[in-house]
Amino acid sequence: MTRHGKNCTAGAVYTYHEKKKDTAASGYGTQNIRLSRDAVKDFDCCCLSLQPCHDPVVTPDGYLYEREAILEYILHQKKEIARQMKAYEKQRGTRREEQKELQRAASQDHVRGFLEKESAIVSRPLNPFTAKALSGTSPDDVQPGPSVGPPSKDKDKVLPSFWIPSLTPEAKATKLEKPSRTVTCPMSGKPLRMSDLTPVHFTPLDSSVDRVGLITRSERYVCAVTRDSLSNATPCAVLRPS
Repeated sequence: MTRHGKNCTAGAVYTYHEKKKDTAASGYGTQNIRLSRDAVKDFDCCCLSLQPCHDPVVTPDGYLYEREAILEYILHQKKEIARQMKAYEKQRGTRREEQKELQRAASQDHVRGFLEKESAIVSRPLNPFTAKALSGTSPDDVQPGPSVGPPSKDKDKVLPSFWIPSLTPEAKATKLEKPSRTVTCPMSGKPLRMSDLTPVHFTPLDSSVDRVGLITRSERYVCAVTRDSLSNATPCAVLRPS
């Protein structure tokens, strides 16, 4: 139900403004909102700390970072990759041991079944003229041999009693995928190395102002060639010595 009847209008047309207002109030559908100036960082701010850079470095894709922040991120990623690789190798070794145990148990069952069949075979034929054969044997004395028919369906229908501790099903561990050893950029997701970082030296607008006073200004740096003030609306480029 829309809010057209509650709005201060007598028009019969459901306007675009009312539609956007109802969409925002209901929470359904695609939500679009224009970001304010506070939601956009300055061009000289770090992509991780969102603060003005004291020792800025730039990646080949043009993302600016504080040197201390990006180096700490790379070291953290290397430690995380080492931890994931250790967990992967541990689970891989555990699965190998489980496979060996299953193969060993299967071979033991095969040998046990072979020995049971060998023991059920009569080593010599019975003499039909002996006293035991003439007297006959009762059906109760006959011991059943190994069954060769199809397995009974009653055993397949037996469900495990999950409330009994010995029959409680176990939850298997999630299979871990082999982690990648490559450290990626937090913004672009591309491989990143410490040697790929290029130091950036900004030209301040007023060299007599210290760093604390420079941060409070809206225009802090200028182009080293044209001396034009730099801002988010100015396309910037970094000159790297070859």
